[in-house]
Amino acid sequence: MVPVRGDGKGDNVLAHAAVIAKRFDAHIEVTHCRARPEDLLTYTMAIPAFLKEQLIESAGKLAESEEAGLIEELKGLAKNLGLVFSEDPTTKGGTVHWTEEQGKQPDVIKHHGRLADLICVPQPDRAQNVGVNTLKSALFLTGRPVMMCPKADKVSENLGDHVAIAWNGSLEASRAVRMTTDILQEASKVTILSAGSGEPHGATADDLKAYLASRSISADINKFNVRDNAGASILSKCGEIGADLLIMGAYGDSHEREVMFGGNTQTVVDTAKMPVILVH
Repeated sequence: MVPVRGDGKGDNVLAHAAVIAKRFDAHIEVTHCRARPEDLLTYTMAIPAFLKEQLIESAGKLAESEEAGLIEELKGLAKNLGLVFSEDPTTKGGTVHWTEEQGKQPDVIKHHGRLADLICVPQPDRAQNVGVNTLKSALFLTGRPVMMCPKADKVSENLGDHVAIAWNGSLEASRAVRMTTDILQEASKVTILSAGSGEPHGATADDLKAYLASRSISADINKFNVRDNAGASILSKCGEIGADLLIMGAYGDSHEREVMFGGNTQTVVDTAKMPVILVH
């Protein structure tokens, strides 16, 4: 699933999703949230009923025109990305389709995201307050893996070839591994990044390696020491080992606390230069 909202970031996210879709013969559902015409009206002054009706009708026609333009734009982009525009998710090869729905974006993400294998969203820009609610809604309202896509001039066709797992034995990390097994099985190389012993009584990096081996996934363990922030250390290690995709649990502490005081997940969200699959 790729939720779009007209912020100019959709093309980049779709380019990331296209690589994954072609690799797995997968279907991409691009979902667009259209505001209800009545929600676009200002209520700071009284509007006569006949005028209100005309304004709602005009706003509806404008939205339909914009939607038609977006669909044509998507078809052209899909062709350039090697995707087939198709409503049938069983069509071979990477396919893509457009879904338009009225309402609030968190509700649209919740509706379509809970049956998505992967939700692809842009990396938020907190300074501009762009994409923050999209990532938050995808993570906290769906329970599904969310791939955060940083801006890239060109997305490598080998995305997912070397996958790093940020492992600390936490519930979130455990769910992240289990929900991305298909991606791990297709990777040419998997590296488990581990700092210290992780959670008390939690599964260790060696336990995870054995777990993956039972699913025919060979993994190496890379242990490192954390100096200041584990999130920054993880990203640094990914760069050192040449990983092109990071899988990690997200927001073991509350989202609000991490945003306010800083935290491992928030550091990754704010500073990552590589795609990251997050699971809460």
